[in-house]
Amino acid sequence: MKALFFILQDAAPAAQQGAAGGGWTMWAMLILIFVVMYFFMIRPQRKQQKELQEFRSSLAKGDKVVTVGGIYGEIVEVEERTVIIRVDKDVKIKVDKNGLVKDYSESRPQ
Repeated sequence: MKALFFILQDAAPAAQQGAAGGGWTMWAMLILIFVVMYFFMIRPQRKQQKELQEFRSSLAKGDKVVTVGGIYGEIVEVEERTVIIRVDKDVKIKVDKNGLVKDYSESRPQ
């Protein structure tokens, strides 16, 4: 009986050490999940937003663009916050720069 008591008494500190290590492991895994999420989700999205902002700030007359609504046209005039796009021979529309998503000019790299 005393032998069983000594065996269980020796096993108790080992179990407590395992539980403490398990808490540390849980935090390490949680931090690892956030790091992976940052590199696979947040960072690429920020890069894409930065590229889109650079595209919108570098718009110039003659660029061929596509709007969010899917309207293709050529920029006729650039203002501070808006652009005027020629859609057809006699059709021009005024669009906010935030509504432009893509440039399909041959002179610009895609």
